[in-house]
Amino acid sequence: MKSHQIDKIRNIGIMAHIDAGKTTTSERILYYTGKNYKIGEVHEGTATMDWMIQEQERGITITAAATTCAWNGHTINIIDTPGHVDFTIEVERSLRVLDGAVGVFCAVGGVEPQSETVWAQGDKYKVPRIAFVNKMDRTGADFLSVVSEIREKLGKKAAALQMPMGSEENFKGMIDLVTMKAMEWGEGDLGEKFVTRELTKDESDEAKLYRDELLEHLADFDDKLADRYLNGEEISVEDVDAAIRGATIKHGFIPVLCGSAFKNKGVQPLLDAVVKYLPSPLDKGAVMAHDAKDFEQMVERQPNDEELFSGLAFKIASDPFVGRITYVRIYSGTLKVGQQVLNPLEKKKERINKLLQMHANKRTEIEEAGAGDIVAISGLKSTTTGQTLCADHKPVIFDLMDFPETVISVAIEPKTTADEEKLQTTLEYLRIEDPSFTFRNNKETGQLLIFGMGELHLEIICDRLAREFKVGVNVGSPQVAYRESISGTASAEQSVNREIQGKNQYGHCRVKVEPLEGAAEIKVEIPKKDRGVPAEFYQAVERGILDSAPGGALAGYPFIGIKATVEEVKFSETDSSEVAYVIAGSQAFKEACQKAGLLLMEPLMALEVTTPSDFAGDVIADVNAKRGQILGIEPKSGKDVLKAEVPLSEMFGYSTQIRSKTQGRASFTLTFRRYERVGASQAKAILEKRGIFI
Repeated sequence: MKSHQIDKIRNIGIMAHIDAGKTTTSERILYYTGKNYKIGEVHEGTATMDWMIQEQERGITITAAATTCAWNGHTINIIDTPGHVDFTIEVERSLRVLDGAVGVFCAVGGVEPQSETVWAQGDKYKVPRIAFVNKMDRTGADFLSVVSEIREKLGKKAAALQMPMGSEENFKGMIDLVTMKAMEWGEGDLGEKFVTRELTKDESDEAKLYRDELLEHLADFDDKLADRYLNGEEISVEDVDAAIRGATIKHGFIPVLCGSAFKNKGVQPLLDAVVKYLPSPLDKGAVMAHDAKDFEQMVERQPNDEELFSGLAFKIASDPFVGRITYVRIYSGTLKVGQQVLNPLEKKKERINKLLQMHANKRTEIEEAGAGDIVAISGLKSTTTGQTLCADHKPVIFDLMDFPETVISVAIEPKTTADEEKLQTTLEYLRIEDPSFTFRNNKETGQLLIFGMGELHLEIICDRLAREFKVGVNVGSPQVAYRESISGTASAEQSVNREIQGKNQYGHCRVKVEPLEGAAEIKVEIPKKDRGVPAEFYQAVERGILDSAPGGALAGYPFIGIKATVEEVKFSETDSSEVAYVIAGSQAFKEACQKAGLLLMEPLMALEVTTPSDFAGDVIADVNAKRGQILGIEPKSGKDVLKAEVPLSEMFGYSTQIRSKTQGRASFTLTFRRYERVGASQAKAILEKRGIFI
């Protein structure tokens, strides 16, 4: 096998709020590492990592793109993730397999709403991070303010490793607080060259203040450094670097750097920081997995090539030349072309036909890969996002991923008979590729509904159907994904005793239902089983309950937040059958729900609007008119940030409305918070629109 130095690998993600400059930063990284020979620009639609036509047209990242580059003898695998909330699943599944991340912040906007979301995702997977304050050349740039916001809003111990030299149009470089040297960039050479020089006395005096602040933060993580600092001893560059690396890898400290990716300043020191401070797979250590034969038993997989192979499939994508490809993070062992691996969740073996190293949508075939690598595999038939691949000897299963709730839908219909034949297959493929997308047929209306995370998400799906898959569809207006629940507790008893296919079938059960506050699922409990009744009949009742839950009992919306208890199951030696108990369980559950009092539930969204203060009153009045509740208002960089909760049903077309109310100067984010009970009059109006009168 080729030389494979695991300690020289860095698997990192670039993550941030939309428009903070993630993709621009990624493009500079690819240029300075020699991966690209020219710089692609987002605003020109030439960015390497934004390769989808929809990304180039809109100037935003939609899908996480992976690439590999080299810097100072290290291999850096980079995943550039989207910043728009509709595509948060791309961030989630990328962070699941990464060892570190670079959080990009706008020097003007600071910590913005989606910044908080992606950092919470990073906390969930305990991903060490460094922060890069971008756009230091912009009017209103304030580096120290962003550092302060990282501490306050994200609740992180953070300190600057650099101080900017100049700001806004005068930004020319930075002072490195570790080496106490200045780095200055000129103009006209695409930032490839910069000058390192000694500090002037004034620069040195100011820099010492911020270096002391950095050392004070590091002293909380390194006792030896703390002792030397308190005793007034000189602390070497190597010691400071080691302390920063140790504190960052412990997931407790955020080093903060600055620059302007668009003006080609500060990216090389960022690459140095990635190599010096973010962990290798060896630093992250052994990965825990479940024993596939005894799920409660945890086992370790060490990050080395001699271990048994194990990896996690974290993304499915389509390639016009090699078909379906599966992105896999290898945690242990090696993977070779022609090898057979096991998918323990599906209990199926998969053959490795091609191993690919990806560069956005371009690919290079390789023969083998080892622990710590991120590769793509073509030809896997059964493996989907979040599933484990491993050696069939001592199989393991890594923890599954959580996928967000879909809250919005549109009805679609094929334009022609030929489109109808292709549509179902294409939607099924898109569901495999994107776990935050789903579809189903509405039995009441006969419509085919597709569900996603927001209006933009569904717009992109429909656009891809037409352009990429050549499937013509007519698209309806966006609809809210309502849910149903219950307000009280009730029991119902149902008996099925009928002849089906020439044989008498009997089933009888009693089911009690009660509200399960805050839950997004149906929980079935069987407190005690009658020993005279075979276990499979209890299971059949449970299956009947769960099978009927997606259809609701009021307007065809899925049930949520209900605990169903199987109180009694009666048994006949001669006629009992599973199918009868499934029917009885379904009927008893729905009847009990109707007795308990049916409720309509609607998705409540967290809304955050950043607006000039002059328009804050109009924005607040509009939110109130939309049945929203203002949670707070805070000033930020000369603007007001409004936080509110608003029903999703009131927010369609809000981007156009907010532009007209603020002369196009406000921005907003909308994320799902929870399901909330709909008021009686509102529920009545919603149901009447569907032809349901109560």
